[in-house]
Amino acid sequence: MEVFLQPGELYFGDGRTRVRTLLGSCVAIAVWHPRLRIGGLCHYMLPSRAIGGRWRGRDHGHALDGRYGDEAMLLFLRHMQAAGTSPKEYDAKLFGGGRMFDGTVADIPYKNVVIGRELVAQHGLRLRAEHLGGSGHRNLQFELWSGDAYLRFWGQDAEQRVDAAR
Repeated sequence: MEVFLQPGELYFGDGRTRVRTLLGSCVAIAVWHPRLRIGGLCHYMLPSRAIGGRWRGRDHGHALDGRYGDEAMLLFLRHMQAAGTSPKEYDAKLFGGGRMFDGTVADIPYKNVVIGRELVAQHGLRLRAEHLGGSGHRNLQFELWSGDAYLRFWGQDAEQRVDAAR
C-alpha cells in the first residue's frame, strides 16, 4: 500500500506500506520500531501554535493538529502508547526545512528544523538520519516494512538522490 501525505497529515501503521510526501519549508519526522516493524511519518508546517508560551489547544479545547510539530509528536505518542510501546524504542529520521524563498523575515524552515530536533531528543527517540535545510524541495519515501527512507532533493539548481536507510 502507498500513502501520500499532504501538509499537516500523519500516518502510523505497519505492514507493506510506503509513505510519501513532498517537502519544502515543512519538516517530516519518520519514526520506526525496528523489532515490531511499525512506525509512521508526519508532515508539519509550523513548529507550534503556542501563544505566549501557552498552547492554545490545551487552553481552548482544540483537537491536536498535525500542521504543528509539537502536536504531531503528541499524535505519534498516542499511536505509540496504543501499540504498547515507548518512544525510546523508536528510531527517528528528520527531513525538510528547505528555504524556498530568499529574503523572508520569519525563518520558518529554521524553526521547523529546531523543533524537530528538540522533539526527537525530548522524547528519547534515537535519531538515525537527517537531511535538513538548504535551498530547495524534497521528495521523500519511507518504507514501514524496513524503516528505510529514500529522498530526492532539488536544491541549488541540482537534483540529488539520498539513501537515508539506516
